[in-house]
Amino acid sequence: MQFDDIIEPSLRKGASVLGNHESYWLKIAQYDLDTAKSMLKAGRYLYVGFMCHQSIEKLLKGIYSTKFNSIPPRIHNLAKLLKLVELDGEIPPDLLEFLNALNPLNIASRYPDEDFDLTDDIDHAYANNILKNCGRLFTWLKSKLT
Repeated sequence: MQFDDIIEPSLRKGASVLGNHESYWLKIAQYDLDTAKSMLKAGRYLYVGFMCHQSIEKLLKGIYSTKFNSIPPRIHNLAKLLKLVELDGEIPPDLLEFLNALNPLNIASRYPDEDFDLTDDIDHAYANNILKNCGRLFTWLKSKLT
């Protein structure tokens, strides 16, 4: 799947995603999840976490967009997005724990410093576990989107 297959030409020019919001957010979230799988194969383990974060963030924004018929806020905090879409009371505890563990991987890859130096801690097994749990969370959130 190519990026241009996901983004309608009008959306690439900055048009609103509200007209086809559910499809847009789901497609772009799946694209990011597929990218996370590619990063695992390439041995780019930090980016597995980053792309998993992006995938879950986009699903949550899709839920927001669908639920409120509004463009979601430009935030990256998964826990805050979960609360905004009012799923914080429904999410299974193990998925909530994973979502909270996934949150700092977005920051670590965007703003590397000593406080978030996770590159030494993330190996193939850890990244594979992130991807597996992301798939579970993705499936649960997708059920809330459609």
